[in-house]
Amino acid sequence: MNQPAPHAAPSRLSVWFDHHLHSIAFSLGRALRKPWATLLTIMVMALALALPLGLSIALDNVRLLAGSVQQTRDINVFLKHDVDTAAAQALAEQWRGRGDVGAVTLRTPAQGLAELRENAHLDEAIDALGENPLPTLLIVTPAAGSDDAALAGALQAIPQADLVQHDAVWRQRLDNWLHFGARLVQVLSVLLGLGAVLVVGNTVRLDIQGRREEIGVLQLLGASDGFIRRPFLYLGAWYGLGAGIVALGLLAVAGIALRAPLAALADSYGSQFALHGLDLFHGGMVLLGTVLLGWLGAWLVTGHFLRQTRPTET
Repeated sequence: MNQPAPHAAPSRLSVWFDHHLHSIAFSLGRALRKPWATLLTIMVMALALALPLGLSIALDNVRLLAGSVQQTRDINVFLKHDVDTAAAQALAEQWRGRGDVGAVTLRTPAQGLAELRENAHLDEAIDALGENPLPTLLIVTPAAGSDDAALAGALQAIPQADLVQHDAVWRQRLDNWLHFGARLVQVLSVLLGLGAVLVVGNTVRLDIQGRREEIGVLQLLGASDGFIRRPFLYLGAWYGLGAGIVALGLLAVAGIALRAPLAALADSYGSQFALHGLDLFHGGMVLLGTVLLGWLGAWLVTGHFLRQTRPTET
């Protein structure tokens, strides 16, 4: 009589995978069984994370706004009235060949007058003038990384130039503020990220204390540190994921609240600037970062606890 074939023993990889799935579900269940404590931990982490994220988004929007007014970096060179169009074109072509010049745009008096008619609606006043009073204008855009002030000085020295306009001080101050803001975001991200790690670590520590006897039994039975630590690591990851989702939600609500007044302010200046938030890629990176912070906080606490309680061989 044929004997039934014995079932094959599960492989180590299968056991490892099953324990990970069990740890994920078990840790989520423990978090949901304490909804108020879990919510409090997530909200504290979310507020700590939302501040540097909000500052970073605000800084990115300031950079976009600075890019939309890039003409403030341009140098306007008003030529003398006796410089005709042909001489102005030759001068523009000469300056285009310099390494510190990105582009040179020539605007003739006729083009300037037509633009003034179109934008300022001063047709009657312009007609009353009779003769076109506008000079030829060269709009010089400095090359990336060039010294704008030095270029403006060189343009001022050419004999055909009557007036050179360049608001270098405003641009330099804006760049300095942007650099300071970037450094401030980095410092706050480190400090508040550390705070989020400590919040998760303290919460996981309380959970470990509640399972101290269970962990002691597992250690006596020979369970590895990785086996014991795994559910707590996933618990920290759940806290981090929840905090990341809440932080992104808070930023989205803040963006919605600020969008209308910002649009009204931009419209009053004739600008179409709109507030930009995080796209899907950067939002996903934020969630990944918060999960890693939660994982790190749990890893630090459980590692310290297991080192203190691991039975010693005699």
